Amino acid sequence: MELNLKGRVVMITGPAKGMGAAITEAFATEGARLALVGRDCSAIEPFAKAITAAGREAIVVPCDLTDPQQCAAAAAKTKSSYDGRIDILVNVAGGSGPIGKTGVDTTPEEFDSIVTLNMNGSFYTMRSVLPTMIAQRYGKIVNVGGTFGMRGRAGRMAYSASKWGLRGITKSFALEVGQYNINVNCVAPGMVDGPRFRDKVCADMAKRLGISAEEAAERHAAEYALKRVTVDRDVANACLFLASDAARQITGVDLPVDGGWAMV
Repeated sequence: MELNLKGRVVMITGPAKGMGAAITEAFATEGARLALVGRDCSAIEPFAKAITAAGREAIVVPCDLTDPQQCAAAAAKTKSSYDGRIDILVNVAGGSGPIGKTGVDTTPEEFDSIVTLNMNGSFYTMRSVLPTMIAQRYGKIVNVGGTFGMRGRAGRMAYSASKWGLRGITKSFALEVGQYNINVNCVAPGMVDGPRFRDKVCADMAKRLGISAEEAAERHAAEYALKRVTVDRDVANACLFLASDAARQITGVDLPVDGGWAMV
């Protein structure tokens, strides 16, 4: 199946770490023209240089996603750099909020902080790119949520609330802009293998249960229908699909990439 993403102008937030890096590499491999958006330019710039050294196109766009004016400026920079177009927006940037705290123990400041980043950041970038997408009668928006925003999670109330909210933003925008040939969808990763999963999640379980970190990882995998933990590339592949015209008739959906955890 040809995804036909070559030459498409793609804004990606949170592009250089973890699954964001995998998503960026996937779009670069497909020949997309990239605008890499985020606050930590020291992490993004070497990544962008590696992409351009491989013969692909990438620019770095500094932006604090919690500032609506900076998000508008990031969209304007992308548009002016790439022939007046913005074809695809992938919102990866986000945070985890307080971990292991009950809702009662979560402070208002902690709650506001993660909701502002995970919900407002995506809202600001979406409203910044949509006028261009509406004018060109073409656009794909992929928001990266999470399965805790589909099932909830004890000890992760603030994060879960922020990802539930992102689902609502996604669905409402999908209904509003579908008439302009714009698709808006949400990818919901489950637990994703990587340093945080190994060094934090598995380490905490291992300490609590008196088992090895590898045994803890196996216990996590056993919870999923496919008996394996998601990797970054799984999430990237889902984003590629929803950003392509192969998904032209799909909008307003939540696509879990979790090995079958959210549905069990």
